[in-house]
Amino acid sequence: MILERAILAVTPGSEREFEAAIEQARHVISRAEGFRSFALHRGIERPSSYLLLVEWETLDDHMKGFRESELFVRWRELIGPYFAADPEVEHYQALAV
Repeated sequence: MILERAILAVTPGSEREFEAAIEQARHVISRAEGFRSFALHRGIERPSSYLLLVEWETLDDHMKGFRESELFVRWRELIGPYFAADPEVEHYQALAV
């Protein structure tokens, strides 16, 4: 399992519209091969900042299967207009500790 962590900076004042759009986008990403789960958190100190956590079966499911698909195009059409900056994305792998 791979955890995708994305920091999403949204244009101040557009938070309500972004949250409505990402609810629609959640239904898009959930159709991707290897998708497991989705969680979104809003910043307290910076309310225009969001933490998106998406679990994938494999890194390729995200980077190739989703990012190179029409689903990703639709995902970005829905939420991209609200970005104040490019998302900061990293991937994590669970450790058996």
